[in-house]
Amino acid sequence: MAPRKPVAHRVRRPPGLLCCVVLVPGVLAAAETTAPPNPLRDAYFGDLHVHTRYSIDAYLFGVRTDPDHAYRFARGEAIEHPSGFRLQLQTGPLDFLAVTDHGAFLHEMPATYDPENSFFAAMGPGGNRANAPVAADTGDGRNAWQATIEAAERHNDPGSFTTFIAYEYTAFSEGRGNLHRNVIFKGNEAPSQPFTADDSNNPEDLWQWLDARRDEGFEALAIPHNSNGSNGQMFRLERADGRDFDAAYAAQRNRNEPLVEITQGKGTSDTHPLLSPNDEWADFEIYAFRIGTTLPSQAPGSYVREAYLNGLVLQETRGFNPFRFGLIGATDSHNAGGTTGESNFHGNFGAGDGAAVRRGSVPLEAGNPSGRKYSQTNNRYYSGAGLTGVWAEQNTRDSIYDALRRRETFATTGPRVRVRFFAGYDYPDGLASDLEMIEKAYAGGVPMGGDLLASAGKSPRFLVWASRDKDSAPLQRLQVVKGWVEDGEANEQIVDLACANGDAPSGRPPRCPDSGAAVDLSDCSFPRNAGAAELSALWRDPDFDPAQRAVYYVRALENPTCRWSTWDALRAGVEPRPDLPATLQERAWSSPIWYVPGEQPSPDSQDHSQRGAR
Repeated sequence: MAPRKPVAHRVRRPPGLLCCVVLVPGVLAAAETTAPPNPLRDAYFGDLHVHTRYSIDAYLFGVRTDPDHAYRFARGEAIEHPSGFRLQLQTGPLDFLAVTDHGAFLHEMPATYDPENSFFAAMGPGGNRANAPVAADTGDGRNAWQATIEAAERHNDPGSFTTFIAYEYTAFSEGRGNLHRNVIFKGNEAPSQPFTADDSNNPEDLWQWLDARRDEGFEALAIPHNSNGSNGQMFRLERADGRDFDAAYAAQRNRNEPLVEITQGKGTSDTHPLLSPNDEWADFEIYAFRIGTTLPSQAPGSYVREAYLNGLVLQETRGFNPFRFGLIGATDSHNAGGTTGESNFHGNFGAGDGAAVRRGSVPLEAGNPSGRKYSQTNNRYYSGAGLTGVWAEQNTRDSIYDALRRRETFATTGPRVRVRFFAGYDYPDGLASDLEMIEKAYAGGVPMGGDLLASAGKSPRFLVWASRDKDSAPLQRLQVVKGWVEDGEANEQIVDLACANGDAPSGRPPRCPDSGAAVDLSDCSFPRNAGAAELSALWRDPDFDPAQRAVYYVRALENPTCRWSTWDALRAGVEPRPDLPATLQERAWSSPIWYVPGEQPSPDSQDHSQRGAR
């Protein structure tokens, strides 16, 4: 299959980048199938969180598709949904994928349904699971973990489609606080068995295991997800056993968890109205429950932005920051593939929410025993999200993994919105419209994910750029989210940088005027001529204080469109459920840039920290 070529910026490749390939008869060189690396980097989109029949919950909801199906789905093929229809991406294939079946109980449920499987023998008299292997036999002499590795190897296609060997570490704190992580391996080999919640529910033990495996040559990273459902535990301000943080803890956490999943099928974890009362866009796809329960999840300690702010305070007061992570999005689909388009959303849990009535978006049949009009399932709060974007030299494991490591990543709620973010001290006027802006931005500053060190007497400029997904709504506004420490306390502010229709932000803090892009709920149509295909800005923070530690990240908002629940109602010929939002604003977030006043960069800042020039 030919690669889907990412849309690049208006930039020139350096002379000599495209060159000839010498072919040796009888030898297929990697260069024949892999495009030459682009040093200015292209955007690639993928999903690092997908479950198949090997996950016990997916199997219980009727999913019978396996990792091979998941990879074929990501490349554009249709697969069977347990509810009896074909599931397929409508916006083109992905560039990369990781299948992340739950490490705990890996494949055990499918095995129990096969009376010929050796799983039963392993269970022993009385069905004692303690005698069972961590990963049961798939029925053909391999265990499920080995089958997962083999599937990733079969489908990895350098230059066209990248796969990663991966799994989910599915841990909970006391009280069912979500502590899940996806573990992504870089290479074509992995340890003989994954480290799971059966081994320990303490993520610090996972980090120890990852450090030990890295010493053995297995490079990997972990990505926390659904912090929104952690009941304050994901970003708590003490260690799991109650001890205080220290510099070694921060270094180990940052080394093993350079990213966090900010949006996915079970809600968005950017921020919460209780934590960001002055952010008009904070109340977005809030899933307010602990995962797998109807118990409320405490907001403090559960959201990304607050963690960034707390990290700044810890750095200021104690000299270390354990919350230096970039951002990604994912689906967390348990259908072997997620459809992130709102009009193409069919739930995340097989037959459990494959029908609109089970998602709670259309009325139950009249005369149902409960007497309720709608199902009260929490599935009505699920989201049609999200995707990971990376800026990488080429579509290969090494290149994409390195982008994940250096945090040159961005997250979207599903549309393939592209976002770039740089900071530097000597960016010239007009850079935002310069045909060579990316080359100059790299040369004179740092990209998202990096540290910008103080430069005496200078105030930085921030280059921000976003382009729309042609299959989604135009862009409405481009924002920067700023966090800073002043007098020992954390503060935040949202600033609009660029507006649709050529309008300019005004006020304090600056805001764009309404773009006038209303949605027609009778058919979910929206104006195609209101909004922007591309927005960019070169911004200098008017409140910049060289002595104040700060963090900046970008948020790009589309014009409003119909939420998936409204699409369900439209197809069913009923009114949208009144207690659910009829519309939403799809969005994208960049990873942050940290401003570091008058000191050396953090140990984990790699090669991105500089004083704005090289």
